Amino acid sequence: MDKKAIKEAKKISYSKETDSKESGEIFNNLIWMTTEDAARYLRKTADAIRHLVYRGDLKARKFKRRLYFRRDELDEMLDLAVY
Repeated sequence: MDKKAIKEAKKISYSKETDSKESGEIFNNLIWMTTEDAARYLRKTADAIRHLVYRGDLKARKFKRRLYFRRDELDEMLDLAVY
């Protein structure tokens, strides 16, 4: 991709309908997620996910210098969250 195509891709507006539909299809088949996948799934930044791991609020597994998360544990964390 050239620079012009990248700039055009960045200009595409965010669509909740499309995003939630696509992410639902993508995440339904995943058991293990990378930090970036988990961040997208929880609608957080990758740094926020790493901070949750550092504080001990989120359990992660490390394999070859990468963090991996189980989708069911992310769902459980959301279910137990109280505002």
